[in-house]
Amino acid sequence: MISMKICVIPRRPAGGHYVLPQCDLALLGFGCIGDVCFDTELSGASDKLGEFARLTKQRAAAAVCGCRTDSRGLKRKSAAVAEGGRLVGITDMLHVVDGEEYKSGAYLGLYRLGGYKVGLCIDNDIRYPEDIRSLSLCGCNLVACLSEQPDEMLPLLIRAYAYLYGVPVVMCAGGCAYFADIAGKIVCSPAPETVFSAQPKNSYRIVSTRERGKFSDRVADY
Repeated sequence: MISMKICVIPRRPAGGHYVLPQCDLALLGFGCIGDVCFDTELSGASDKLGEFARLTKQRAAAAVCGCRTDSRGLKRKSAAVAEGGRLVGITDMLHVVDGEEYKSGAYLGLYRLGGYKVGLCIDNDIRYPEDIRSLSLCGCNLVACLSEQPDEMLPLLIRAYAYLYGVPVVMCAGGCAYFADIAGKIVCSPAPETVFSAQPKNSYRIVSTRERGKFSDRVADY
């Protein structure tokens, strides 16, 4: 059976030149590329997104990296997505809690990366099960989660999501890597690089229910 290799890199690698390990998808934590200002990126004064995208050109891999973005003063928590040496997109956190300085995004992040459907869940969004359920209904092979701060509840949540919605979940949170499979098992690693192996597959079962009051002309006795 085909396996998908996912490498989680929680912290910024040491040294000036870095090469991604051999994998299908690399998940880089917040801080790996630093804060991103779109104005300076577009003007050429900085090239953080370009440097990140070029990491995926050296390997036949896709990559997702957490970052804080600034668009003319509007700050968001985001995930940059790259594949084949080019930037594929930016997905923003959807749920902003009262008192936070960030602006919310407008749509779920769903990408085809390395031949797989990958859904993104960013920071606060991990606490909202409807996001994971929606990504599962879209046929995701994997959900990738990014959280800037550690939280003891997050591993419990992704374990429940993977089991309930039938999609494996990989997460980079607070300097650690996590992986939860659809059987409800979870593993954790604080290593600088951790490679997980998943076997993406869409397994479905038929679930029937009975309701009263609808379609009275087609009532059956049970």
